[in-house]
Amino acid sequence: MLKVKIVCVGKVKEKYFEQGILEYVKRISRFADIKIVEVAEENYKEVNASIERQIKEKEAQRILPNLSGYVIACAIEGKKLSSTALAKTIETKASLGLNEITFVIGGSYGLCDSVKNKAQMLLSLSDMTFPHTLFRLMLTEQVYRAFTIINNVKYHK
Repeated sequence: MLKVKIVCVGKVKEKYFEQGILEYVKRISRFADIKIVEVAEENYKEVNASIERQIKEKEAQRILPNLSGYVIACAIEGKKLSSTALAKTIETKASLGLNEITFVIGGSYGLCDSVKNKAQMLLSLSDMTFPHTLFRLMLTEQVYRAFTIINNVKYHK
């Protein structure tokens, strides 16, 4: 069974987001072994460019040990895919014998270049900026949608 890992910076604080994410994780588990790994988020009261860089570097140190398989880093400058194109990407990687796909969601200031450079793909869901927890919910829904497309399950329209 394909393994899917979602590595995220920070915790989900809102119960309604947590419930939605858990629902999609449960649905994905029909198709793949899914795991969410949360790493600690850096918090500073005052942030300038230098501190922002430090924040991303510290978070990267926590992210990097969790990267395995085919790594897809979520970044605004990444490639925009339709749901069917994401499904095709997952299906193609699995058919090539890759048994693990890792998605990475960075912190409030994005991902350090060291993480992006480890990724085989940069993915953007939108040019818009979203709160972390909403983005995590959106990503888990899109991963579920991809598996329903791959497995011809009625969900995607």
